[in-house]
Amino acid sequence: MARKVIDEPSEDVVANAKRDRAAQRNPFSRIALFIRQVIAELKKVVTPTRRELFSFTVVVLVFVIIMMAIVYGLDQLFGWLVLYVFGTG
Repeated sequence: MARKVIDEPSEDVVANAKRDRAAQRNPFSRIALFIRQVIAELKKVVTPTRRELFSFTVVVLVFVIIMMAIVYGLDQLFGWLVLYVFGTG
């Protein structure tokens, strides 16, 4: 399969990264850059609506109940198998 041109970094991107890395030697400027990047990422967060939040909560609760039922069933099965193999003593 052929690689896309987008996958390969351009000369400008590499040059900019090297220049930024050389300029960011000061630990305080690196901390400031980190905080700016965190704030930029937090601005991308989308808060769910009330309906979405309710549906997500229901999905999680249903999944947890199903998993609890599976674990309970396996626990009962293995308990019965242990009593069958080793007896009640």
